[in-house]
Amino acid sequence: MLRPKKVEITEVGPRDGLQAEPYFVPTKEKIAMINSLIGAGVPRIEFSSFVSPRAVPQLADVTDVLAGLNRTTHTILAALVPNARGAIRACEAGVDEIIVFMSASESHNLKNVNRTVDESLAGFDDVAKIAGDAGIPVHGVIATALGCPFEGDVPVEKLSYIAKHYRELGFTGLGLGDTTGMATPPVVQKAVRHLQDAVPELPLGLHFHNTRGIGLVNVMVGLDEGIENYDASFGGMGGCPFAPKATGNICTEDLVYMMNELEIETGINLDKLIGVAKDVERVMGRELPGQVMKAGPRLQLHSMADVATASG
Repeated sequence: MLRPKKVEITEVGPRDGLQAEPYFVPTKEKIAMINSLIGAGVPRIEFSSFVSPRAVPQLADVTDVLAGLNRTTHTILAALVPNARGAIRACEAGVDEIIVFMSASESHNLKNVNRTVDESLAGFDDVAKIAGDAGIPVHGVIATALGCPFEGDVPVEKLSYIAKHYRELGFTGLGLGDTTGMATPPVVQKAVRHLQDAVPELPLGLHFHNTRGIGLVNVMVGLDEGIENYDASFGGMGGCPFAPKATGNICTEDLVYMMNELEIETGINLDKLIGVAKDVERVMGRELPGQVMKAGPRLQLHSMADVATASG
């Protein structure tokens, strides 16, 4: 399959990047981050989650954050919801899109949302109805889709079992989450091809973590399979708080840089995106793992006068 000429990158940093932080990032800082992402041309942003403040206190200000954003037709503002209560709150707040999520493995789903797989699927009936009545599209995500830290490899049949339920509920897309960075190129290829055959009606997206250093390698596999939708996080932040040894997502600036070099359109201004990542690094008060934010694009040249000359 030919690689796509254009991809849609979803920025998940404001949600996935901040949810596991040990302290609450001030609301005004979150708003500034997201508005800067909108200004950089990011087409879709997972800006927060309508979860219980007790479960994820870092995102307790979700409604205030949304109210402070520069709404535009060029950027979709999406939010995660875990259940019907979250869906009602999201609809009342006026999100552009709702995202529901569950894990492919029973073990991780119990840890993450304290439900079995079938219990989660049953609960999505209510979410789909609430969102449908409000005219808000729903996107379905499958976490631990490419490996579970408790169970190991996940059978692709489990993915299509969940995906077919998503299709029946009228969801508009399907995301595969590599929650703890267990994906490898053969695993990605097998899962993608299986789902393209099983649910061809659902546009497929990929969400990789860089836990074992091959996040962008897995993106290349996705591109070769024709996948056009990818998640990433500013500065490479993120990680699931309910999975062992979970580290950050693939980095948005690094992903956009790679797409630019592959001559694949994203619609995102890389220089502005690097500026966002540096601002986030300042807010977090620590160095983030992103690489392009440190080195810049490869053709960003430097003055010889700024570099010492070897002697001796």
